[in-house]
Amino acid sequence: MRLIRRLIRKSKFFLAIVFVCLVVRLLPYFAPIHTADIVQNQLALEFSDRNGLPLGTILTRDQEHTAVVLLNQVSPQFIKAIIAAEDSNFYHHGALDMKAIIRAINQAIQAKQIVSGASTITMQLARMLEPSPRKLSGKVREIWLAWRLAAGMNKNEILAAYINRLPMGGNIYGVEAASRTYFSTPASELNLAQASLLAAIPNNPTYFDPLQHWDRLKQRQKYVLNRMVQDGYITQQIAEKTQTEKVVFKSRQRGIIAAPHFLFWLAKQIQIPPTPLSKRGTSPLLRGEQSIQTTIDRPLQQFAEAQAQQVISTLAANNVHDAAALVIDNHTGEVLAYVGSPDYFNEAKLGRNDGVQALRQPGSTLKPFVYELALEKKLIRPNTILADVPAHYAIPGAKLYSPTDYTQRFLGPVRVRIALANSLNVPAVRVLEKIGVPNFLARLHELGFTHLKQTPEYYGLGLTLGSGEVTLWELAQAYVTMSQQGQAVPLITTINNTPLPTLNSPKQTTWQLITDMLSDRHARATAFGVDSVLNLPFPAAVKTGTSSNFRDTWTVGFTTDYTVATWVGNFNGEPMRQVSGVMGAAPLWNRIMLHLHENQEPAPFTVPQGLIQLPICANSGLRPTADCNSIVQEYFYPEDKIAYATQDKFNLPPEYNDWLAKQPSNLVSSNLRIVSPQNGDLYLLYPGTEGQQKLEFKLAGNSSSVEWWLNGEKLDTQSTNLFWYLRPGNWNLEARSEQTSDKVSFQVELAKVKPTRRGFSIVNSQQMFGK
Repeated sequence: MRLIRRLIRKSKFFLAIVFVCLVVRLLPYFAPIHTADIVQNQLALEFSDRNGLPLGTILTRDQEHTAVVLLNQVSPQFIKAIIAAEDSNFYHHGALDMKAIIRAINQAIQAKQIVSGASTITMQLARMLEPSPRKLSGKVREIWLAWRLAAGMNKNEILAAYINRLPMGGNIYGVEAASRTYFSTPASELNLAQASLLAAIPNNPTYFDPLQHWDRLKQRQKYVLNRMVQDGYITQQIAEKTQTEKVVFKSRQRGIIAAPHFLFWLAKQIQIPPTPLSKRGTSPLLRGEQSIQTTIDRPLQQFAEAQAQQVISTLAANNVHDAAALVIDNHTGEVLAYVGSPDYFNEAKLGRNDGVQALRQPGSTLKPFVYELALEKKLIRPNTILADVPAHYAIPGAKLYSPTDYTQRFLGPVRVRIALANSLNVPAVRVLEKIGVPNFLARLHELGFTHLKQTPEYYGLGLTLGSGEVTLWELAQAYVTMSQQGQAVPLITTINNTPLPTLNSPKQTTWQLITDMLSDRHARATAFGVDSVLNLPFPAAVKTGTSSNFRDTWTVGFTTDYTVATWVGNFNGEPMRQVSGVMGAAPLWNRIMLHLHENQEPAPFTVPQGLIQLPICANSGLRPTADCNSIVQEYFYPEDKIAYATQDKFNLPPEYNDWLAKQPSNLVSSNLRIVSPQNGDLYLLYPGTEGQQKLEFKLAGNSSSVEWWLNGEKLDTQSTNLFWYLRPGNWNLEARSEQTSDKVSFQVELAKVKPTRRGFSIVNSQQMFGK
């Protein structure tokens, strides 16, 4: 009885295992995958330019070059070759090839390593549809999906889906796309030599890349032909003859005539996102090829691409390798040219990187928007004088922020026009301080800088100097807004009949002012000279930018008709060798601008409306006086005319003292200025150092004869600079020269603590931090 009960238990266990296996094997038939469920949505797109000229074809949202054909539209030679190479018993087994699995396991045990695989075409298709990690769980999922495919599709349907998805090198998928790209022939016309070479690629598309590793591919072709001989498809003699037949592969660039970055980017924007396999139904999706007419001007595009390559070649010695450019029609917002890199198809030089959409630090290209907002809020006037002198800002938890220009020079008092046109850093930071970083960041968001997602505290005052990251696309869009006097114009990439939306425009006058300043070649002469590549033979507003360590250079500018934005740098982040915006991106901008207007010059810019022009002293921004040595015209608000008529005295505030102390003479010759010591300074003199430490009395001014008075006593010198031994007390220092004078008061006290270093300390001084 015990033996019977034991046999019954074993039988039940065996039946249970059989039942479970049967259920598992039958489950796929309750969730079959049919051909309609895996229809390829991301099919070929055919692009043309604005005039109908072809740009490229069969590009999909994933940058995949794909075309779908029926099985009877593929050469029988290729079908035989791919079956022989990948799954010779395809028509004689189910989703799995159990014989191949057992053989692979035995070979692995004997060799103690994997010798051959056992993946069937059905399993490979499953892996193409839903890639999974190469581990046990991934393999189980692959088998499950293969069973579902076999449950819902016949062998020919599986094979058709498979050959239309085969990876064929680079961004090419499917035998039809590969045949047209490499041989300019449809898959139905492939001969044996071509078919066997194409069938050799999918095993490892990178390793057997026909354009990079020809010898490897020929070895793999030999394997494919030998398999075809073993399966009886061809004779050994035919195989040997085919192996020696000359076949020429054409570059993958064939099929894309111009603007590859633009086509791949646009395809991403217009395609329907891929639907997970489990959620796909029979809803209508894209089928076959679509013809899309873009706004690109192909001749202009090809010119811009060629110029990008030429400019880069001239800068190669400065470690410059990459460039990008964007051309926009200001009136319509249409994108006329889109250059993402010098050569999309040069993979060794990261050519596929898209410099138009890449996030990079914009350098000084955001400064115009700082000044525009400050003018709009009336925080500055067109004739405002800004201090280009050393400034220091305390940042919580960080070192002092001390903005400088890469020249390490300071110009002192400068007009807004000069500060912006010469891209001076300190004045721009001072203006942003007036506006407030949150307000400026909000304005940048309004202008379309969607990638500036951090908090105002994260960017800080450096935002105006390019501490955030933006794209060339965003910069171009913002400058198109500037060209349209503040009215936002959406960028358009395809030809359609959709009318441009009418948007509310901010005050046009401030935008007109900024345009006037950026187009003033004389205003930018200090930094760029009077004959730089920024100066064109027609009106053009332009701004350059250089990021830290010369990693990025930018030039963005516009005429009344076009906006051109250019970037030059390195995709790998390497710094260039002393290449600024005017050296790097500006030559490319210049060439494109000249080409755009070679047949017709643009109209002049609109004069700032509602303003009046008055003469001012260039150094003071006020009504000229007799001793003013430089008079220029500047715009004024009408309400400022009364102040203009009554104000002509210009006194530099204390923030200029350090800068003045380093100048050979004062900018305003009629004034004297004691720049050392400063009014209110307190000096500590340590015990035992009396009569040893000196303090410099320094004067800024043009006077040749000066009288120094200290606490009412005249000092025995007429020099503009002298040294005085520190003595405790309260001191009143006066400098006199003819009809002018200047006074300061300072204190010297004995310190109670002995110093660790020799000298004295300044306890209180207005010169410590910039205001």
